[in-house]
Amino acid sequence: MSGPNTPVGADLTHIDAEGRARMVDVSDKATTTREATARGRIAMRPETLVLALSGGGKKGDVRAVAEIAGVMAAKRTSDLIPMCHPLMLISVKVAVRPSKDGSGLEATATARTQGQTGVEMEALTAVSVALLTLYDMLKAVDREMVVADIALLAKSGGASGDWSRP
Repeated sequence: MSGPNTPVGADLTHIDAEGRARMVDVSDKATTTREATARGRIAMRPETLVLALSGGGKKGDVRAVAEIAGVMAAKRTSDLIPMCHPLMLISVKVAVRPSKDGSGLEATATARTQGQTGVEMEALTAVSVALLTLYDMLKAVDREMVVADIALLAKSGGASGDWSRP
C-alpha cells in the first residue's frame, strides 16, 4: 500500500528487495480468464484519412494490415517488453476505425487469456503496433501524423479484480 511515507518504488512488483529488476513470480496466482482492452489514435490530414479509408492506395488496405500487425505484436509482447510473461492468448481482436471526431483513425485491441497474469501489456502492444503500422504505411503522404492517447480502457480477471477507465 502506498502512502506519504512509502519509499518510491515500494509498490513496484518488478523490483526485488535489493532494488533490482525481476520477473514477477506468478506461480501462486490462480488461473483465471483475464481480458484487457486498450485504445489509441493516429491523427492525420483529411486527405490522408480518405486514402486510408479507401483501401485502394498503393499499399492496399492499410487498416487491414494494421489490424493483422496488432494481432501479431500481441503474440510477441514478451519479446518486446522486458520482464513481461509469455502468455498463451485465447484471442486477440484489433479494430481500426475512423475516430469519432473525424481527425484520424482509432485502434482498439482486446486480448484474452486463461492464465496466472493479465493481458494489459498485450492489448497495449497490439494498439501501439497497429498505429505505428498505419504511420509507416501512410508516411509517404503525411509525415505530420501524430500517434497519441494509447491507454488501457479496461481489464478483468485476476487478484486485482476488474478495472475500467472512468
